[in-house]
Amino acid sequence: MILGHIHTQLPFALPEVLQKSLDFLSHLDLQILSPGKIEIDGDKVFAEVVDTTTHLKEESKPESHQKYIDIHYLVSGKEYIGTVIDTKDNPIYKSFVPGKDIQFYDHVKHETFVELFPGSYVILFPQDIHRPCCCLTEPVSIRKIIVKIAVSEI
Repeated sequence: MILGHIHTQLPFALPEVLQKSLDFLSHLDLQILSPGKIEIDGDKVFAEVVDTTTHLKEESKPESHQKYIDIHYLVSGKEYIGTVIDTKDNPIYKSFVPGKDIQFYDHVKHETFVELFPGSYVILFPQDIHRPCCCLTEPVSIRKIIVKIAVSEI
């Protein structure tokens, strides 16, 4: 996991496809985009504009991906994302199925929550189990962009 802000330079170089994805986010007028998919490079790199409402962590299951790296970028609102390294001993709620790059967990041990605020992002790799769109108390409306990057591009 890498946590950052779109206007803050990281102290290390990212792989080119990750840096290009962050550059893509920093040059868009993210407020006027319609919700839905944005193609960037076919199935290799694409983005999803999401308008939703946060929820309590108990209302969702943690998830992970095998084929894609996620960049969760918050445009507006406040979001908490639970995250933990996959130690392969968390009980699976719903396994990967062909054509779907998502696996859900019943619960996870050692989950930590990070706060995203407008302009901040988290880069999540296949070993990062995560629980997006959470709130601590009251649900709020958020707008976020999730960039999906094929692991094969790294």
